[in-house]
This record gives sequence, C-alpha cells and structure tokens, in this order.
Amino acid sequence: MSQRTYVVGPQDPNNHTHTIIFLHGRDSECQEFASEIFESEASTPAEQPRTLLDCLPNVRWVFPSAPLLSSARFGAMMPQWFDMWSVEYLEDQAGLQKEGLQMSVGAILESRVRYVATALAAFFSGGQDLAGLIGLCSWMPLSGVANSLIASKQEETALFNALQDANLGQLPVKRIDPVAIKSTAVFLGHAADDKLVPIRNGKRMRDILHDLNLAVDFRECQDGGHWINEPDGVDDIVGFVTKICRD
Repeated sequence: MSQRTYVVGPQDPNNHTHTIIFLHGRDSECQEFASEIFESEASTPAEQPRTLLDCLPNVRWVFPSAPLLSSARFGAMMPQWFDMWSVEYLEDQAGLQKEGLQMSVGAILESRVRYVATALAAFFSGGQDLAGLIGLCSWMPLSGVANSLIASKQEETALFNALQDANLGQLPVKRIDPVAIKSTAVFLGHAADDKLVPIRNGKRMRDILHDLNLAVDFRECQDGGHWINEPDGVDDIVGFVTKICRD
C-alpha cells in the first residue's frame, strides 16, 4: 500500500475531537478525492460556508491511498483496494476480490488507525472501536458468500466468524464479537441514477446487513449519479456524524 495519506482538519481554532477515515474509489487518489468531496455543500447554514469541513469543524479527515494493483479486466495497474471484474454484476469472477481485499485490510489494520471501509471487510474485522460506518454509492464484495452463509442458519457467533474468515482468510486478526459489530451505526447513501454502481447493489448490501441484524440508515436520492447528492446527501452525512458523535 502507498504510504501517502492526505490529512485535513480540524478547522482552526477548533479542537480535534473526532476522526473520519475516507477511502477513495477505484482509479482515484486520496487528495483528488478529498478536494472533490470538500466541494460538496449542505443546505445550511444559509449564506455561509457549508462544506463538510465547515459543518464538522472538529473532525480530522484522513484519506489513505489505495495500492496499485493489476486489473484483470483492463490489463493495467490502477489504484484500487482490491480487484473486481464488474460493479454491475457482482458475481462475475467474484474470486478476484479476495487477495487484494485481504491485503488492504491487513495493511490498514497494521497502520494502527481504525480505517473502516474496503467495502465492509475492515468493518467485520475491526469494528469494535468504531463509532460508525459510512458507505456512499457502495456495494458489498463477496455478497454471494454472505447470502449463502446467512441462508445456512448458523448460530450468530459462528455466522459472523465465517463472514470474517471469508473476508480475511488467514490474516492474523482477532475475530470480533457480533455484539460489537452490531452496535456500530451504519449509513448508506446512494443515488437512483448511479450508472456506475446500480442502486440495486447498494440495496443488496443494505438487505444483507439487515439480515445480520445491523441497524442501517439507507438514504436514496433521485439524482446525484455516482457521487453525493447536493445538498440532501451532504445533509445526511452531517446529520449522521453529528448524531453518533453526540451519542
């Protein structure tokens, strides 16, 4: 994994009270992603700056860089947390996801910063210290494996251990108790007109998490494409972060 990490905030003169770690998407990079996300604005306060930096002034924002990995489909190296064949049809060559997923999660956890993303894999391995998880325009890797495990009607601890094993393989990471995972708040935002990751895949992830008895706040916006709707989507993020920081 690249050692480059882009860090922003907190806004002067505010004290640092919380940290948010955002992982960029495929074929992007940390500073580019940060600059784009901080251009998006909430609806309030009117006539004042209202980006995420302005609305959450006590937050330190950490943007790590994905490693350069070979893309099996495109035959080229690109920044990505793990390889995949299609974000439209998730079962197509799903086995491609495993190696990079495990490598990225291992590197993230070893960094001693509780990164939560890599499409939920890190969440299932390190969720005990997390206040919340945000997924934007997202989907769940190895979702077919997750559905099969849920359908097997295993006892809860065995089910969550099996899910962690599927995501982490032989990584020497302590498996986390289901109670700790289920106590972590989850927000998922998706636009109905997302042409890159169809909203049905975001809803599929929501349904899997619901089947695992996680409390998921899923917000659908009618427009926004493969990005955050303005201002509603930004309002949703601010409201979610404010609530879990207050709780």
